[in-house]
Order: sequence, then C-alpha cells, then structure tokens
Amino acid sequence: MITNIKIKKIDREISSIIIDDKKTYNSLSFKNLNDLLKALKKLDNDKKVKVIILEGAGKGFSAGHNLKEVRGLKKQENYQKLFSLCSKVMLQIVEGRKPVIAKVHGAAFAAGCQLVASCDLAFSSNDALFATPGVNIGLFCSTPMVAVSRKINRKPMMKMLLTGEPIKAKFAKEIGLINDHYSKSKLNNEVLKIAKKISSKSNLTIKIGKQAFYKQLEMPLRKAYLYTSKMMTKNMMAMDAKEGISAFLQKRKPVWKNR
Repeated sequence: MITNIKIKKIDREISSIIIDDKKTYNSLSFKNLNDLLKALKKLDNDKKVKVIILEGAGKGFSAGHNLKEVRGLKKQENYQKLFSLCSKVMLQIVEGRKPVIAKVHGAAFAAGCQLVASCDLAFSSNDALFATPGVNIGLFCSTPMVAVSRKINRKPMMKMLLTGEPIKAKFAKEIGLINDHYSKSKLNNEVLKIAKKISSKSNLTIKIGKQAFYKQLEMPLRKAYLYTSKMMTKNMMAMDAKEGISAFLQKRKPVWKNR
C-alpha cells in the first residue's frame, strides 16, 4: 500500500519517521494521520529502537490539516473523527515509551505546530517558522493549543492564537517551544548527536522517566511527590539502576540490561 509516511533506520537504535507528502506540504490528512499513528506504534513496539526522530520532507515540516480535505468533510461526525484521530497521534507521542524528537525545517503550522509541541524534544533550522494561524480562516486552533500551551507560557500562546502570526525559531526557543535551532547544514548532525546520547542510556530508565514526567505535570504538588516517589522506588528495583550505580562507583561504563 502506498503511504506518505516513511520509516528510515538511521542506526540500530535510532529510527526516523518522515512525512513525505510534498504536494500538500506534508499535511495531516486522514490517511497521513492513520499511517503516522501506525508508524509510531510500530517503532514504539520495536525493542531495538530507543529514539524516534520525526521530520518532514520537501520545503517544510507540516502545514497542518489538509484544508481541501477538511472543506469536503461537511458532516459533524467527519470533523469529529478527524480531530479525534489527530489527538490520538499526539497522545501516542506523549504516552509512548520512546523519546520522540522533532526535526523541523520550513513551516510548522497549526496541527504541524501541535506535532512539534507534542514531541519530547524539538530542534529546528534557523529559518523555521511556527504558527497557530487558524483564526485567519475562521477556525480557532483549539486542538493545537492543547499541546503548544503545555510547552510555552500563556501570553505568547494567546498572541499566537489571537493573531495567527508566525514566530521565528529564535523566539520559539526563547519561549520554550523548541530546544534549539541551527543552520540547515548543522541541523541533522545536532539532532543525531542528541539522539545518540539518549540511546546510550538505559531504555527501561527512559521509559519509566518519560511516563513519570508527563503524569506528574498534571498533579498537585503533594500527589506528584507521592507518585514520583513510587516511580523512583520502582526504578531503583530494576537491574539497570543497580548496574548504573555500581558502574559509577567502579568508574566504568554501565552495561544496560534494559530490565
């Protein structure tokens, strides 16, 4: 079956998912979202893969939903299906066991910006642009704001939502939407450097930590400490924690068992 979502193996522990639908600026159509969800689940279940990189082919990352498709849906239940499917993709990234890194160039607009914000880490080219421009076409970016507003403060978020104006990579870094930005020639190497550093850690530890990070964010302070204390205890009982501590004390590199 023809798909615009490609999986590229970078090395034994790092794989890339490429949205390759250049004709629609890598739009998040029904088909692309379905295929993206399948690709994310496939790599999340692959025991060899430790880090997933998400990127777009062609001129940019993603322009968001395919507006020609959206206009043709017409029925309320069809709109609900599309936005629910998009939410499933974002939740898969957050709730998945593997860290997902967005590698962004060109435009990341609307649901494309949502995709960037949903990833655990995000790096872009210096000329990348980010926007929630729905207000310009009479469609407020309500679902994109869920992901983006959890990464940046309210004032810059509301300005993006109310004006629809794009922001540049430098400002996106300042407000916490992305981790950093680089020249186009350096972007790939910098993202791979981070991915390799993460893949050198215990896969089990990363999985426990990622789950705990997102869950505790939504909890009151006392509940968060109770929950994370349990997670630290669970982590401490794993072989990798014992190995990591022993390796540190013995001044050697740890040999992870991922259990």
